[in-house]
Amino acid sequence: MLHSWGQNLTLHPHVHCIVPAAGYALNGQWKNIGHSGQYLYPVHQISDAFKGKFLDSLKRALRKENELPLFNDAVQQAYKTKWVVHCEPSMASAEHVVKYLGQYTHRVAITNQRILDIADGKVTFIAKDYRDRAIRKPVTIDGTEFLRRFTMHILPKRFVKIRRFGIYNHTVKRNLNLQFVPEEKPDIDAVMKQEKPPETNVERFERLTGVNPCLCLVCKTGKMVAIRELPRIRSPAWNPFKKPVSQS
Repeated sequence: MLHSWGQNLTLHPHVHCIVPAAGYALNGQWKNIGHSGQYLYPVHQISDAFKGKFLDSLKRALRKENELPLFNDAVQQAYKTKWVVHCEPSMASAEHVVKYLGQYTHRVAITNQRILDIADGKVTFIAKDYRDRAIRKPVTIDGTEFLRRFTMHILPKRFVKIRRFGIYNHTVKRNLNLQFVPEEKPDIDAVMKQEKPPETNVERFERLTGVNPCLCLVCKTGKMVAIRELPRIRSPAWNPFKKPVSQS
């Protein structure tokens, strides 16, 4: 999503990208890929990769219009410039991120609520000062300057704010007939019913020795019945095999 303005209406073009932590495997199944942002590029690598892809696309577009020689010096200078590209996992849920970006998708550079006064050829509006703890402060500029700043954010013809790539592209979804259905989670109740109860000591003894201790040792069919349980016998407190210590 393209976002071109700052709080004081100056030109601050940047792009917000939402990268889903999921995709389609080769067998066509929906698959989650990583968690806690571990699937993302390292920041120092994504800066170079993004710059290379962006400028390569720009050069191809200029070459198509036969205008590359006019802008080649600027493009080469852009290659030498350090780009600010950052990526990180969302600090909240995916719904929160979409809601935050939704504030800019269908909004102009400034809303009427932020304009405090229009008088004597000047416009006063509210803007956050990020250099001072993002405190909201009034900003007063000439009406001509206000219009100049505002018109910088009117997109040229055929420009759009939102682009969808990859599995979210309309053509890809249509051609591949993609259905965004999350991975089916197993039914915990059904799995618990299918699982066998834990093995008892008697069952484990029979599995290991082949002898069921509960069956009669003679007929091998009748079950042994407990009649009486003998009390546990403690071992003697003294050790009969321990040699006495001689005292002098």
